[in-house]
Amino acid sequence: MPPTAAVIRGVQKLVLYETRARYFLVGSNNAQTKHRVLKIDRTEPRDLVIIDDKHVYSQQEVRELLGRLDLGNRTKMGQKGSSGLSRAVSAYGIVGFVRFLEGYYIVLITKRRKMADIGGHSIYKIEDTNMIYIPNDSVRVTHPDEARYVRIFQNVDLSSNFYFSYSYDVSHSLQYNLTLLQSWSVCVESESGAAGRQDTFDIFEEEGLPTQVVHGLSHEPYSKYVWNLRLLEKVKEIVHPDWLLYIIHGFCGQSKLLIYGRPVYVTLIARRSSRFAGTRFLKRGANCEGDVANEVETEQIIHDASVMSLSAGSFSSCVQVRGSVPLHWSQDISTMMPKPPIRLDQADPFAHVAALHFDQMMQRFGSPIIILNLVKKREKRKHEKILSEELYRAITNLNQFLPPEHNIEYIAWDMARYTKSKLCNVLDRLSMIAESVVKRTGFFVNRPDFYCHSLRPDERWGDLGGTVTPNGRLQTGVLRTNCVDCLDRTNTAQFMVGKCALAYQLYALGMIDKPKLQFDTDCVRLFEELYEDHGDTLSLQYGGSQLVHRVKTYRKIAPWTQHSKDIMQTLSRYYSNAFSDADRQDAINLFLQVFQPSETKPHLWELPTDFYLHHSNTMTLPHHRHSYTHWWTGGVLTYLPLPFDEAQCEENMKKVSVKRVNRYEESTDIYTEFFKPYELTAFDDTFSISMTNSARDFMPKTVGLDPSPFTVRKPDESAKSVLGKSSKEEAVLQRKTAASAPPPPTEEQISSSSEDDSEDDREDDASASQRSTPIRLTETSHEDPGPQQRLPAARETYGLNLLASPPDEDILIYHRFAHLGQNQHKVERHDDMKKSDAVISLAPVSVFASDSIYEVCAPEVDVQSRNLFETHVQTARGWVRTLGQEDVLMYREYIRNRYM
Repeated sequence: MPPTAAVIRGVQKLVLYETRARYFLVGSNNAQTKHRVLKIDRTEPRDLVIIDDKHVYSQQEVRELLGRLDLGNRTKMGQKGSSGLSRAVSAYGIVGFVRFLEGYYIVLITKRRKMADIGGHSIYKIEDTNMIYIPNDSVRVTHPDEARYVRIFQNVDLSSNFYFSYSYDVSHSLQYNLTLLQSWSVCVESESGAAGRQDTFDIFEEEGLPTQVVHGLSHEPYSKYVWNLRLLEKVKEIVHPDWLLYIIHGFCGQSKLLIYGRPVYVTLIARRSSRFAGTRFLKRGANCEGDVANEVETEQIIHDASVMSLSAGSFSSCVQVRGSVPLHWSQDISTMMPKPPIRLDQADPFAHVAALHFDQMMQRFGSPIIILNLVKKREKRKHEKILSEELYRAITNLNQFLPPEHNIEYIAWDMARYTKSKLCNVLDRLSMIAESVVKRTGFFVNRPDFYCHSLRPDERWGDLGGTVTPNGRLQTGVLRTNCVDCLDRTNTAQFMVGKCALAYQLYALGMIDKPKLQFDTDCVRLFEELYEDHGDTLSLQYGGSQLVHRVKTYRKIAPWTQHSKDIMQTLSRYYSNAFSDADRQDAINLFLQVFQPSETKPHLWELPTDFYLHHSNTMTLPHHRHSYTHWWTGGVLTYLPLPFDEAQCEENMKKVSVKRVNRYEESTDIYTEFFKPYELTAFDDTFSISMTNSARDFMPKTVGLDPSPFTVRKPDESAKSVLGKSSKEEAVLQRKTAASAPPPPTEEQISSSSEDDSEDDREDDASASQRSTPIRLTETSHEDPGPQQRLPAARETYGLNLLASPPDEDILIYHRFAHLGQNQHKVERHDDMKKSDAVISLAPVSVFASDSIYEVCAPEVDVQSRNLFETHVQTARGWVRTLGQEDVLMYREYIRNRYM
């Protein structure tokens, strides 16, 4: 067990009880062995009064407490026919508390669904919520506009792509979470060596047993990606931290890549920024604080699922960012044009807004910051080119003050123009950019290089960037991709960078022998589908429709039916932007508490614009103005290329809280949290079985020669093409997660060999694919091979000849085994019953008083056996007692029987 571990929140199941004057919220851990109680006052019409006694109750104590509350309320209200304490609702967490013009509401998570598993830490998706009004009807002060605010607030569909975790900080990257555990582990070991006896914590001190102490770590979330931070602001200082559950908005999907039976989980997590958040045409550019519109941090995590532990397992992650161009710009949608003209709202000659934005990125990601700008550069009439020119001037101005080794790198590439050209291959160019980017920034790995890397060295592995540590590698810097909308072109570019990083990550974990992946393999198809679900989800949140141009579109292998779908998605996006975006923007502003209703202010629907809500600096004079030359935060350059947020400085240490607990404490025991030994679980219902599987959902069903997910398949060799021809029952058996569930089998599922790759790359990829699979490829015939030809013989695989009869020794062993099984039970037959209705009752033959699958009662040990065992233990410790007369007689009896 490591000396440090992440703290698991102690409130995972909630029950809300109500009386006429109080709400009692009882929260418990997953095993329901520890409980906490919140008391919420219902007699205050406008204020929120919450009492948390910070006491941990046992199950029996909670029952007694609720019984006393029920009895007390029945006594007081008995004449009115009150039922005392009644159960209102069951929940899994608190989203927050919100108030409009009347009293406060509490928002509870009533349904959840597991979406991903990272080293035993579960990530859940909110499926349903319940919004409950707290004050009693007798004290309620009604307002005519309250119902309208409630409808606007509920327009934010919390059951759509909101995620949380009880034990894993989803607002931070995997690199941050694991680096924090590793760095504190070193600090704890050094402190424990110097600590005195008086500072130790020993719960077994009376028994004289050694203590196994674990330091539980919990830290503040990254507020930029937390969407309910202001909803919990009112109670953050009042209640215990176990009650606070932070949620993110974006995307989370996970699929299983089977490499000859070895499970590798591919996870994609997208975190949407809660600052300057909104819809497509209503939120463009950046605000005065440097927060940009449609900013999403995408992290792909690869880990070996055969080891369930953040400390002992092998993990790798790579982070990318997308976001609007960090300038003051907008588009006027009042003209009802498909492409409204782009205009720069404010002149910024010193790139003040861009400086604030890139300062945030350097604090979180380090250097280098690489910008991939995909907007158009050549146009008959200036449209997108305005942004390119202004962004280039801003970066040039900022770079002159930075050290040369930490300069912001700028890559401008007109992706739309290359797409129209028949001579240019878009994905080839993107793969070259992706290769250079990954070599500059590197990626995170929590393990040092494997021995197989020295056996099969690759020249590209030595040129990899990032920072090498004794514990592995760290990603330093990040790629920031943008186009105008940051939707279609951006998603394809991020997919190509992710595909390149995936090859390096699998190579780093020892899964392949060359960091190169080819299209039309099961691995890349699984990853492409995950990225398309990721792009569709983010596009729906910001643009109002799914992706218009996909990876197959840029590969130029999309079927002709895709064109009609693209037209429908374009019309859907235009309709959403023209008619429904304003309502969605109001809902986001109200949910994030950017706008807080008040009787002294205009209502939300009466505001002509929300510009002043998202640009708070325009309403007040700034006390401290950022320097135009030293535009970065103090201390950031000291730790570069490492990010400042991960540095072990005093400012970051204040955000971490440490508590010393016993090793078997439930708040740090991830084994109990994941396996839940106190619950009856069906194997078929587990998350690992139901998630998307490369062998089940992508590997061809008729191909038994090469099950490697890195082998190039033919267009008709896919599990989904076979499913399209099979019965409906086989299709039902394909269980998928909602986030990564593929669409029904269509012609889009059929993909050909990589026509976009050049001849050199094609030969290189083919050789890499064959080298990464130890099974020899044979020529496929058009005839259906028989079972003996399709499957290898057992003698070739296991060295056994099943046609030969087993030897006599094995048969004798089997007979003994069967005889033991027959004698385990006594068979009682009833002669008075007919043979057809005969019932065989099995009476257990066991020393235990109760021995079944439900309970086992161990037999009692007599006093003589206990004394003998205690003597044996004391002898092992060196406490040998003097021999008595009984011992001498016993020894003489032993000698007489043994030797005489």
